[in-house]
Amino acid sequence: MPELPEVETTVRGLATVLDGQTIARVAVNRADLRRPFPVDLVQALTGARVTGLSRRAKYGLVHTDRDTTMVFHLGMSGRWRIDPEEPGKHDHLVLETGSGHVLALNDARRFGSVDLVDTARLDAFPAFAALGPEPLGPGLTTAHLVDAFAGRIAAVKLLLLDQRIVAGLGNIYVCEALNRAGIHPEREGGKVSKAALARLVPLIREVLEEAIAAGGSTLRDYARPDGELGYFAKDWRVYGREGEACPCGGTVQRIAQGGRSTFFCPKCQK
Repeated sequence: MPELPEVETTVRGLATVLDGQTIARVAVNRADLRRPFPVDLVQALTGARVTGLSRRAKYGLVHTDRDTTMVFHLGMSGRWRIDPEEPGKHDHLVLETGSGHVLALNDARRFGSVDLVDTARLDAFPAFAALGPEPLGPGLTTAHLVDAFAGRIAAVKLLLLDQRIVAGLGNIYVCEALNRAGIHPEREGGKVSKAALARLVPLIREVLEEAIAAGGSTLRDYARPDGELGYFAKDWRVYGREGEACPCGGTVQRIAQGGRSTFFCPKCQK
């Protein structure tokens, strides 16, 4: 599933051809993805001018001058294609700008979603209402994690994946950040010291920013809007590297937590 860096990369790619443009044509090629497309999607977007693009957690946002925002989620395999050479079988939503650019939302497995939300009420959108602070924003601080983890017996890795604590963090990047911070993923959240959390916060930002700069990590069908594959996977220290060497010289292990694989190094993560 595309994680925060992949969504951020997607939004930045779309902005290069969509920001400030008028949407001249909208085509919905099927009734639904994970849930039905909004019934008024074509009417709401046709003729609208895009006033900006942004991201919230793992959702992309396309803001328009009609005080309406299109909110999209890429699901398991979704991606936007910019100016594709030919229509794709799984291009379920197609936008054409006044300048002639074509943007196609391609989703073979149809686990993605598209919603229309009143821009002034974005914070109340159900998917956003309970989200914690953005990991790249000022709200993620040592104090925030100290408060959120206080008295918690759940594993620190599972707490970091709780979107109510930090918005948008996913499995790959939590594994990588915990490794860089030297924190064992099974340690009880309430027993992680303030000093360790102070190390962790900037390292969460560091690993996400490095992944964004690399275009994300290529998983299954993910590719950037320009068709290029993200290459951050080559810099993974632990994720997907069970049995291989950690930079510290230890051996990467894999365990299951919350139904997901966790990769860590028992030598340097305590």
